[in-house]
Amino acid sequence: MGEVDPAFIQDLEHRPKLEIIIAEGIPLIDLSIICSRNTNLDNCQALDDLVKEIGNACKNLGFFQVINHGVPLDKRQKIENASRQFFGQPLEEKRKVRRDGRKVLGYSDTEHTKNVRDWKEVFDFAVKTPTIVPSSYEPDDKEVTEWFHDQWPEYPLELREALEEYAKDVEKLAFKLLGLVALSLGLPENRFHGFFEDQISFLRLNHYSPCPVPQLALGVGRHKDGGALTILAQDDVGGLEVKRKTDGEWIRVKPTPDAFIINVGDIIQVWSNDAYESVEHRVMVNSERERFSIPFFFNPAHYTDVKPLEELTNEQNPVRYKPYNWGKFFVTRKRGNFKKLDVENIQIYHFRIPESELADKLEGALSIK
Repeated sequence: MGEVDPAFIQDLEHRPKLEIIIAEGIPLIDLSIICSRNTNLDNCQALDDLVKEIGNACKNLGFFQVINHGVPLDKRQKIENASRQFFGQPLEEKRKVRRDGRKVLGYSDTEHTKNVRDWKEVFDFAVKTPTIVPSSYEPDDKEVTEWFHDQWPEYPLELREALEEYAKDVEKLAFKLLGLVALSLGLPENRFHGFFEDQISFLRLNHYSPCPVPQLALGVGRHKDGGALTILAQDDVGGLEVKRKTDGEWIRVKPTPDAFIINVGDIIQVWSNDAYESVEHRVMVNSERERFSIPFFFNPAHYTDVKPLEELTNEQNPVRYKPYNWGKFFVTRKRGNFKKLDVENIQIYHFRIPESELADKLEGALSIK
């Protein structure tokens, strides 16, 4: 089997079980009603049904799959082929476009989740050029910096074009889904759109090579996504697991051909004041087959102050989170990707108002009445 770097080894309580529980009941939602150019959505019962379906999925699971989503299959196949060609190169070639603390876009094979190294390699691509983010994670540092795509691999030549074309189509899908989420919360369809004018969304190509110790390591450790929505394309190998809310069991999301897996991120959880919940998930590896996936992380502008929306809070449903700056949150999380930290990386529960304080507010509101 050979030596495996201890940095990859999960703590005993987080090591994966090799027996697989296939997820049942993860909704497979047909988006043809909103992706067809010939559909009139005025007073459309089908749209109302779709919005209800999206809302139930966000509330009950935090995960769902979509089909007939409007992203052309050939665009997806093109990016998948380019990804395989890029990761199939020798390590020294891939590391020519390696990212670091200064060049944050490009290749990496040293990411950490929860301070444990992931069994994966990635290539990151920002949707907007330039992408503007805070210069540092320090709260008092008001400077910003620009992320440029200043390093591209020599092979394959079509990687850049494939990424740019695919990103445009997935971004359109992201806005459609964002509108459906807003409607499901009883908000105007475009309620969230303004937060994304200067978005810092990015695409990632993931490659999980066969792992000799799949009972000890994870492709990506347990985590919740910090952004608004994640749109995931995965191959037929599978490996994504979701932590079931009812009993804490890890369940496998079976790949569906030409479907995308959608998960609610932390920002939606905060905006909705816990009406919808970001769900913990992880990625398993196996000893025989490599796996590829392409997540699109849909993130608002760096200057967005994330807090529960006023329309969704009242005396009976008081604000559950203190505001936080998304840009600072984002670059703080990124810092933890490059090296092992002495403490757990930043999470939204750090901004959560204690239950005792919420209970006092609710009791006070009831006593006034």
